Amino acid sequence: MSHPSSTLEQRYAAIVEILRDDAGVTFGSPAGKGFGASALKINDRIFAMLVGGRFVIKLPKERVDALVASGGGQRFDSGQGRPMKEWVAIEPASGLEWLALAREARTFVASQRSDLSQKGSQGDDSR
Repeated sequence: MSHPSSTLEQRYAAIVEILRDDAGVTFGSPAGKGFGASALKINDRIFAMLVGGRFVIKLPKERVDALVASGGGQRFDSGQGRPMKEWVAIEPASGLEWLALAREARTFVASQRSDLSQKGSQGDDSR
């Protein structure tokens, strides 16, 4: 889905429109302010958002490393002074398919919840 004439906000809105009807996916926060106010979430956990004009997604560290190495994105820093290992800000001019990346992020974040549930049910107390 190439959108050379679309604004970043329009590109993101199109993704929101497609994914918001998927099971467990919600958009934004009830208060409508602050971090994650316009984020896509799966089971109440953020997987994609538009921050400062950049499309930001949560993926496995190895995938983030590959995207950064390819020049397709930069590690996301939420303003705390240290980049986050599982978050990447996609470069607008990268040519990467945002919808495919958003779906990949949704699957990853949804699987994390499953992984945590399985660890808890097995008595794993490592934190």
